[in-house]
Amino acid sequence: MNIFLSAYHEAIYRPLLNLLVWGYNSIPGHDVGLVIIAITIAVRIALAPTMHKQLKSQSAMAKLQPKLEEIKAQHKDNKEAQSRAIMELYREHKVNPLGSCLPLLVQLPILIALYQVFNTALNGNLNGLYHIVSNPGSINPYFLGFMNLAKPSMVLAVLAGVLQFWQSRLMQSQNKIKPTDATTKAIQWQTTYFLPLFSVFIAWNLPAGLPLYWVVTTLFAVAQQYYIMRQPGSKNDELEIKR
Repeated sequence: MNIFLSAYHEAIYRPLLNLLVWGYNSIPGHDVGLVIIAITIAVRIALAPTMHKQLKSQSAMAKLQPKLEEIKAQHKDNKEAQSRAIMELYREHKVNPLGSCLPLLVQLPILIALYQVFNTALNGNLNGLYHIVSNPGSINPYFLGFMNLAKPSMVLAVLAGVLQFWQSRLMQSQNKIKPTDATTKAIQWQTTYFLPLFSVFIAWNLPAGLPLYWVVTTLFAVAQQYYIMRQPGSKNDELEIKR
C-alpha cells in the first residue's frame, strides 16, 4: 500500500501541484482560476484519444438501442438466448459495452489528486515543489477577483450538474426509440437525473476549484460529442443493422 501511495504521489499528485504553481507563477495576473482551466484543457488533450473512444462507444450503444429492444422483446422469456443474441450484436458491430468504463477509471485518480492539490495549495500548503518551480509563498485563491476557489461555490456546483444533465440529454438524442424494459429505463433515469443531482450535492461541499475543473471538462466532452455526432454515418437512421 505504501508503494502504491508513493507512486500515486510522485506520478500524479506532485506533477499536478507543480503544474498549478508553475502556471500561477507564469500567467499574467496570477489568476489561479485561469490556471485551473488551462490544466483542465491540458488533461483533456492528454486523455483525448481515450475519451474519444469512450464517447464513440456511448454513441454506438445509443444507436444499437432499437435492435437491443427488439432482441429483448423476441427473447423476453429466455434470458440465456437474449444474452447470446445481445453479445452477437455487439460482436457484429464491434461494440464493447464496457468501452465507456476505462476512461472513467483513468479520470478517478486525477480527480482525487486535483481535490488534494486544491485543498492544500489554495490553503497555503505548497510542500512538494520541484526545485525548478519557485515557491510564491501563497496562492491567491480568487478567480476573476471575486470567487474563492478554496471554498465551496453554489454557482459552480449547480453549473456542473446542469452541464452533466445537458451531456446526458445529448447522448439520448441519438436514440430515437425509447427503452421499454424497466432496467434500461432505470439506468437512463439515473444517468439523466440522479447523477447530475448527485454531482451538485458532492460539488456543493468541495473546494470550488474542483467543480470548475468539472465544468470545463464537461464542456470539452460535449464539444467532442458534437464532433462525433457530425461524422458521416453518425445518425441512427444511417446505421445498418442486420435483421
